[in-house]
Amino acid sequence: MATDKSNPNFDQVDWDDIASNSGRELSTNAIGTLISTGVLVAILLYDYFIVPANSATFEAVGWGYDVIPLDYMFAFTLILFGFYAVLPLYQNPRMTRYYWKEFRKNRPAVVSLIWLIAIFLLGVLGPLFISPTESELFRKYQPPIWMTIDQNYVIECVGTLAGGACAGTWQHPLGTTQGGKDILTMIIYGMQISMKVGFISTLIAVVIGTAFGTVSAYAGGMVDEVLMRYVDIQQSIPTLILYLLIIYIFGGGLWLLILLLGIFSWEGMARYVRSKALSVTEEEYMKATKISGASSYRIIRHHVIPNSASSIITDITLLIPAFLLAEAQLSFLGLGDSSVPSWGQLISAGRSDLSFAPWIVLAPGLVLFLTILAFNFLGDALLDALNPEAETESE
Repeated sequence: MATDKSNPNFDQVDWDDIASNSGRELSTNAIGTLISTGVLVAILLYDYFIVPANSATFEAVGWGYDVIPLDYMFAFTLILFGFYAVLPLYQNPRMTRYYWKEFRKNRPAVVSLIWLIAIFLLGVLGPLFISPTESELFRKYQPPIWMTIDQNYVIECVGTLAGGACAGTWQHPLGTTQGGKDILTMIIYGMQISMKVGFISTLIAVVIGTAFGTVSAYAGGMVDEVLMRYVDIQQSIPTLILYLLIIYIFGGGLWLLILLLGIFSWEGMARYVRSKALSVTEEEYMKATKISGASSYRIIRHHVIPNSASSIITDITLLIPAFLLAEAQLSFLGLGDSSVPSWGQLISAGRSDLSFAPWIVLAPGLVLFLTILAFNFLGDALLDALNPEAETESE
């Protein structure tokens, strides 16, 4: 065992010893992932081959929610997140208590975690119970509860009309758009779109970046040189121009945007993981594992990647907000998927009405700002908790 029981270090753990899985091929996490993925595939096959066209996936059981292809990929991402990020916290209570004790010292990070959990739950569960808002032109420009607007801008005031101004109402607590759509409902639907963009793109980037970084560090020599030079080449590509070119050719679909963000954003992850993996390969237990005759795949899978996890986790907290911001920027410029109610689309829709209906831009803009800020606070706290040596070295 390579850790000190009294002061565990996330990056110096013999994970085979902790999980006690050395005697079997598949861990509990892997078995759970396979079973869950099998159920997901069964639902996918049921949706495509049994459910009639133009019918909701679960309409037969009285649930009108229609599962789209992107939902399946998002569900698979959540399965991986659950079995390889959340479940290990339960499986290793001693380490979890230690890291939570370190993490909660950063109070802004704790508040940020609560905010992100709320955003996550609203984004996942909200659209299942809240119907998308239809355009109701007679309700356009309804102000939020803390504002009023001149009655000349509204066709019918839903709230109180007094003194020539229309006041907000709890029926539309954040107001409505120029099309009469409820902004709160659109923000909740935008949470799901943002999470799909953030989680799926991050999964793609993490898989590619981790594979490049760990293989490069473990193999060394010519393999390391070739892989890192390819990373240099891809980093030199003007990504924004490439985005614009591909989106111009194929259109601004959400699937395409997610793939582009994931495929062209893993270089920093690869370098970050490689740096950490190089130090991991020098640990004594790693040398003992090589001498014992373990295969390269087993060493990378069971030792190099898990013990580089702190670098991966902290980099994820930087990737997700970067992807959220990128989607919002492209949507604001009219280059995103206009058919989805993302935060960027909502901000873009209200920019022409900023002078008299600023809530259309401010409400989703504030949610986006707070979410990105929360990820930044969370990343700093996780880095300090998972790798306290980094803070010591910086001082």
